[in-house]
Amino acid sequence: MLVVGERINTSRKAIKPAVEKKDAVFVQEEARKQAQAGATMIDVNCGTFVNEESEYLEWLVETVQEAVDLPLCIDSPNPEAIKVALEHHRNGKPLVNSITAQSDRFDQILSLILDNRSSVVALCLDDNGMPENIEDTLRIASTLVDRLTSAGVPEEDIYVDPVVRPVGTNPVYAKIVLESIRRITSEFGSVHTICGLSNVSYGLPLRRLLNQNFLTMCLCAGLDAVILDPLDQRMMSNLLASQALLGRDEMCLNYITAFREQRLTL
Repeated sequence: MLVVGERINTSRKAIKPAVEKKDAVFVQEEARKQAQAGATMIDVNCGTFVNEESEYLEWLVETVQEAVDLPLCIDSPNPEAIKVALEHHRNGKPLVNSITAQSDRFDQILSLILDNRSSVVALCLDDNGMPENIEDTLRIASTLVDRLTSAGVPEEDIYVDPVVRPVGTNPVYAKIVLESIRRITSEFGSVHTICGLSNVSYGLPLRRLLNQNFLTMCLCAGLDAVILDPLDQRMMSNLLASQALLGRDEMCLNYITAFREQRLTL
């Protein structure tokens, strides 16, 4: 299970000033805590610095890799910033977040993926915007997978994101994601599925409760990669328990190890 730790993102109030001041101690501690909590990849995002994003993202990549030996998720809408970040990535295979089926974005990101042999998040978004139903989600996913594999990207390097949207605005959005994960998992060979969870609860009370339950439902549907806050101990406990119950944790070793390390909670 790929667990992408999402905390190093300058949209977070505590992170933005630390990155702006290039406070390496603070940022590196954030990376270490996520790794210790069970993250297998660290997301780096400084998209709030629109004019200086390339500079700050380069610094983040270098700084985080000095603290942990995990690969990074290079999270940016800016091809130039992604290019600079990939040039400085050295810990395993990076994940680029993201490529879409939008005509003005696909080719720019594709060349970076191929040049750096990176994995990629294929976000189900095209020139018509976000999909409103399962059929549109699968159509965009199929287009992205076909174009990526035809260009030489291995299926196992593709992580399809069906786009999580708030159930507070439309009660079917969670169902669309769950069914999309099931269909992609069963129909798209070795392609992975990934999503961030928190959008599903936007605007509703007790958001963590919704996010935790949605995670379990997504795992049951076949989700094999997730972007979350690994310091949310209950969320990580749900993930580990679900993996054990779904037969995706051999001999329940990850669950038992987490228990022994006092990382589980009710």
